[in-house]
Amino acid sequence: MSQRSLTVGMLGCGTVGSGVVQLLDEHADEITARLGCHLRMGPVAVRRLSLGRDVDVAGLTDDPRAVIDHPDTDIVVEVMGGIEPARSLISQALTAGKSVVTANKELVSTLGPELFALARAKGVRLEYEAAVAGGIPIIKPLRESLAGDRVRRVLGILNGTTNYVLTKMTEQGMELGEALAEAQRLGYAERDPSADIEGYDAAAKAAILASLAFDAEIVAGDVYREGITGVSSVDIAHARRMGYVIKLLAIAEDHDGDIGVRVHPSLIPASHPLASVRESFNAVFVQADAVGDLMFYGRGAGALPTASAVLGDVVDVARALLSGQRPTDGAPAKAKALRPVDDLTVQYYVLLDVTDEVGVLAEVATAFGHNQVSIKSVWQDGSGERAQLLLITHAARERDVQATLHDLRGLDHVRAVASVMRVEGGEV
Repeated sequence: MSQRSLTVGMLGCGTVGSGVVQLLDEHADEITARLGCHLRMGPVAVRRLSLGRDVDVAGLTDDPRAVIDHPDTDIVVEVMGGIEPARSLISQALTAGKSVVTANKELVSTLGPELFALARAKGVRLEYEAAVAGGIPIIKPLRESLAGDRVRRVLGILNGTTNYVLTKMTEQGMELGEALAEAQRLGYAERDPSADIEGYDAAAKAAILASLAFDAEIVAGDVYREGITGVSSVDIAHARRMGYVIKLLAIAEDHDGDIGVRVHPSLIPASHPLASVRESFNAVFVQADAVGDLMFYGRGAGALPTASAVLGDVVDVARALLSGQRPTDGAPAKAKALRPVDDLTVQYYVLLDVTDEVGVLAEVATAFGHNQVSIKSVWQDGSGERAQLLLITHAARERDVQATLHDLRGLDHVRAVASVMRVEGGEV
């Protein structure tokens, strides 16, 4: 392979973009040795030229089209975030015949099919390893390494903010607000943390993983979503006593050809590999027919981990350009039915505030039995006005569990349905 140079143009130069510049400079010799080609940073478009930056960027411009239209730009990196103008600029780059690398989960999870189709039509690539789990390599394993297997289920801890909060609640007994405030002080959570704690961030990533795992067109709006705002220190303590840990899980499953995708707090057995994922770390647990169980673990966010994933995609695209290979984009190709959440079969944790009287448990059990929901285990906690019943069900259909909860709320001796969460990693 002859020595030559390829130029990377970049849209955006914030936290991740600065990391890309830093790594491209620090790892220049290693990248050249692997590629037989020198990668150099070309023009970089930013919103404010006057803003100070931690890295030295020579070709700054406030005109994004100057990056795309520059004759030396071979690969375009988009690290701006958001839908617009990122969508328009990526479309322009692809139309101009330039491959694009993006870290934009919001864009890929909502408009991915449109952009993948354009990349395929133009014979270029759209790569997005950094859009799901930062520095954790999961896109290529699902798209390439497991292409000969049949993936059945993907479970992920995909949001570092919520995992940090739940870790502090579990290990230090903090309430959610206290743990979230600490995450904000440390820079793990934004000033407005709603995208994280309400599950929107994890839902966008779940849509991308489900699309890859099951070769289906799934967007963020297809994902059933619940955040962690309803999780209390009482739930955490009860879960621990029963041998569980609470995590915000993204779950994608193949149900005989139908696809179920959901994000919500879940109790998982303390022995499950995902239970040991602490603080701001992320992990993706994959179950497939031939290889069995796999887990990918690491930093899910941060400047350098995410920049590492971006640069890995850049090197991959560069190899294709150097070899003259017409790239394939791995775009989802099949329309598959989504399984409604009401038709899913899941175990449940139910916490009831009850009056401490004879016959209460029998009355509660009758409500479960009437709706064909079997109780696996039950505990009573407290007495008198503070009495609570903790129940774990066997796997049951969602709609039957919801009907049970409706009946429980109508019982005289049930003061409140205090908490309801799904249980994963046990019965199927």
